[in-house]
Amino acid sequence: MKSAREWLEEIRRLPLPAGIRVMNVCGGHERTIAMAGLRRVLPASIELIAGPGCPVCVCPEEDIHAAILLAMQQGVTLVAFGDMLRVPANGPRSAPRSLDEARAAGADIRPIAAPQEARRIALEHPGSQVIFFAAGFETTIAPVAALLAEGVPDNLSVLLSGRLTWPAVAMLLDSETPGFDALIAPGHVSTIMGPEEWAFVPERHRIPAAVGGFTAESLLAALYSVLRQRIEGRAVLDNAYATAVRPGGNRTARLLLETTLDVVDAPWRGIGTIAKSGFRLKAGYAAIDARLRFPIEIDASRKRAGDMPPGCDCARVVLGKIHPPQCRLYGAACTPHDPVGPCMVSDEGACRIWWSSGVRERQNPSSAVSVAAVCAAPGGGRA
Repeated sequence: MKSAREWLEEIRRLPLPAGIRVMNVCGGHERTIAMAGLRRVLPASIELIAGPGCPVCVCPEEDIHAAILLAMQQGVTLVAFGDMLRVPANGPRSAPRSLDEARAAGADIRPIAAPQEARRIALEHPGSQVIFFAAGFETTIAPVAALLAEGVPDNLSVLLSGRLTWPAVAMLLDSETPGFDALIAPGHVSTIMGPEEWAFVPERHRIPAAVGGFTAESLLAALYSVLRQRIEGRAVLDNAYATAVRPGGNRTARLLLETTLDVVDAPWRGIGTIAKSGFRLKAGYAAIDARLRFPIEIDASRKRAGDMPPGCDCARVVLGKIHPPQCRLYGAACTPHDPVGPCMVSDEGACRIWWSSGVRERQNPSSAVSVAAVCAAPGGGRA
């Protein structure tokens, strides 16, 4: 297997066009790109664009608000993956605008790292109702499906906010301005779902694609593949993460998803409804659906179809329309310590990743993103 340095040399030898835009779908990819300093060492003609790979960032405000109301009004214990607790929702400062604020106001809200922790908490507290706020993409929702298939305690309910990754990319490609010339598809999602679900990118849109892993070596191998395809005028789906991604994916995980969940049209925060992009509990699991088990009234003014907070450009960052420092609030009103938008909250959010890699100043949206700023990031030359 070639080292990152060897892949870089291969890329530098390519007769690259004047400008080529490559989108990486996964937040894990963006973290590797930023922390390994790949933007600093790649040829300037390559623009790496972060795509819709942060489930926390696109979780609808309505779902966050529902979770807050359930925890505040129903006397339940609500558990959620850690990043979700800090995601801000729109609303007056007089009321909790995040699960963290609801917890500070007295609600029993607990962070968890895996679905089995929700089961454990429910079993340890049989006299309490426990709601699992389950947000995530396919790799996170597959273990949730396994939990459902195994059976859950009577006092455990699920507030599901799961999404699929590929429909967001399909929406971009079906638009008039997709904004990228090649795609690096997510390795972990492909491990579960199989690489085949990304075949539509080259087959329908004639855009090169490659599945990438989460080391600099695997990412650079995928980048080399799509660059070479572009130069040669080809468009295929390559698998640069063959150590983990197999044809058909994880058939057990896929079967669990298919037997416990339906795929439905679903809202994405700040983006709108995307066809066939969400998971919903099958009818057979209605008894543990928190939306049905604990009906709550959400004021009409809070049904914002997934709006971002005022001034926040997180949705444009998620769609690859701008880079994080080009957001109007980046580094000023919005920082990891005091986040305004979800992209600055999650470890998979592009704004949080860029900030953590050392990019601290906002840039004019009409200007090119300064690679020099990224070069200054700690560890920027490791590749």
